[in-house]
Amino acid sequence: MKTVVVIPTYNEIENIENLINTIFDVVNDINILIVDDNSPDGTAELVSKMKDNDSRLHLLVRQKKMGLGTAYCEGFAYALNLGYETIIEMDADFSHDPYMIPQFLSELKEYDLVIGSRYKTGVNVVNWPLSRLILSYGANLYTRIITGMPIKDSTGGFKCFNAKALSKIDLATIKSNGYGFQIEMNYRLWKRGAKIKEVPIIFIDRRSGVSKMNKRIIWEAIFLVWRLRFGYHSGFDENIR
Repeated sequence: MKTVVVIPTYNEIENIENLINTIFDVVNDINILIVDDNSPDGTAELVSKMKDNDSRLHLLVRQKKMGLGTAYCEGFAYALNLGYETIIEMDADFSHDPYMIPQFLSELKEYDLVIGSRYKTGVNVVNWPLSRLILSYGANLYTRIITGMPIKDSTGGFKCFNAKALSKIDLATIKSNGYGFQIEMNYRLWKRGAKIKEVPIIFIDRRSGVSKMNKRIIWEAIFLVWRLRFGYHSGFDENIR
């Protein structure tokens, strides 16, 4: 399958070169799309130099920092326009293990969405303070209760999409970011009949750099689940099947 990994970046110069090289080592015939929000640390400039020597690497540079959700939507639209059959999303900080990609691709043969789940088999998170772990686990429990969506890790950002299923989502109507974006994408696919598989992963907190988490992202997710529950987004998309 023609596959691309979409990776949003903002100030990830400490991680991005190593991550790109590692992904290519794991899966040689894969493509990578970096969506950079005009990082002041030179992330885009480094990727641009690497891109000149490797046709598997692509780069979109946006004018300013506009959030994770919009970065993914632009990356997904780019990938769909180029005819990719499989689209993977992952973070730039090595919290998502590139060595899981082959398993994701294998599972996607039978599913529309494969989610790397931190909570499928208990709690598989390393290096988080207890307060953040409680927040994340509680947010996922809260999401399951309010929406009825049978996913244990709705807020995780390591996923593999069948492009045909993803193309049924009207990306222009998605306004959420962060946790909310992940929840909304899962919910839209689930409500339209997508086959979803959670694969257990071990999530290791970022090696270097600064977390992008903030209170606005948390509050957005809290209110979003109620809007989804009461059909705020219903009718926007076609059925998957």
